[in-house]
Order: sequence, then structure tokens, then C-alpha cells
Amino acid sequence: MPRNFELLARMKDRRLRVRIALGALLAANLVAAVFAFHPWGGSAEDLALQMLDKQRDLAQQRQHLERTHSLVAKIEQAKVEGDKFLDECTIKRRTAFSTLIDEVNRMAVDSGIKPRDDSFNQEPVPGSDTLIQLTISKNFEGSYANLTKFVNMLDRSPRFLIIESMQATPQASGVLGVNIHLDTFIRETPAGIRETPAGQP
Repeated sequence: MPRNFELLARMKDRRLRVRIALGALLAANLVAAVFAFHPWGGSAEDLALQMLDKQRDLAQQRQHLERTHSLVAKIEQAKVEGDKFLDECTIKRRTAFSTLIDEVNRMAVDSGIKPRDDSFNQEPVPGSDTLIQLTISKNFEGSYANLTKFVNMLDRSPRFLIIESMQATPQASGVLGVNIHLDTFIRETPAGIRETPAGQP
């Protein structure tokens, strides 16, 4: 009898082991099925949709980057053109008064009107450390035809002269007495930068 009990015990132990092994195989098959039909990260279609979304995002980011590069290039170009305009159309403050008066008087003489007294007024340009608005108030005498020629010469001046106002009054001598207010812009040397004296390199 003890042998029979021992045999039965061994058979039960083997059946238990077989059942455990079958259970483990079944669990492994279930896990494999889950990975096969529902892979981590989604199905192939889900992954394809995610890839399309990423590609669209990348394309949008590239377009944004290209627009930013284009904007930066335009800003740099505008700065270069602005600096060139200021260099060509404005005068340094230390030589502005004599240069402008000489040029205005020359244009007046060339147009046939007679220059008289003048005065100046300076105002800083808001937002700029180097630009100053200079207003020239100057009197002339001459005929209407000569005044028209003078105004045309001022309009074509490379110095960016703006006629703010003009008053013409007939005189007893038969000529016009003219008062003109001209606005222009001059450059102040930034602090810490030494200007080169005229005539020196």
C-alpha cells in the first residue's frame, strides 16, 4: 500500500507540473496574441497616421523657419539701405551749418534770387541717438519765375531738404520777399567715436 500511495503522489505531482507548464504556455500564447494584434504604440495604421502628423508638423516648422530667415534677411537689408540713405542724405553736425547755407545760397544765386538773412533751430529726433532735425529759416528776394526755379532746385537736392513752409510777399520794388522754412536731418557723432578732422584720412 505505501508503494501505491507513493505512485499516486508522483502521478499527481506530474499532472500538476504538466498543468503548470500548459498554463504557462497558454499565458505565453495570449501575450504573443496581444502583441500580434495590438502592438505597443498602436497598429500599423495608427503608426502611419502618426507619421503623417509628424511629417505635417515638420513641414510647418520648416515653413516657419524659412519665413523667419526671410524676415531676418529683409531686416538686415533694410538696415543696410537705411544706413546708406543716412550717409548719402545727411551731413555731420560739425560741418552741417556752413555746408547747407553754402548750398542753399548757391542754388538761390543760380536760380536768380537774392539770399538774405537766415536762422537755425535744432531738435533731437525721438528714438535716435545720432539724428538731429535742423530747421533753416531763410529770407530771399526775387521774381516769381526765379522763385519757382529755386523751389525746383531745392526739390532735386541730394541733401533731403524738406520745404516746411513758404511765404511770398510783394515788395514796393516789384520783387517778392520770400521766407522759407527748410527741414533737414544732420548726424551727431555717437559718444565714444572720434571724428576724423576734415582733410585727414
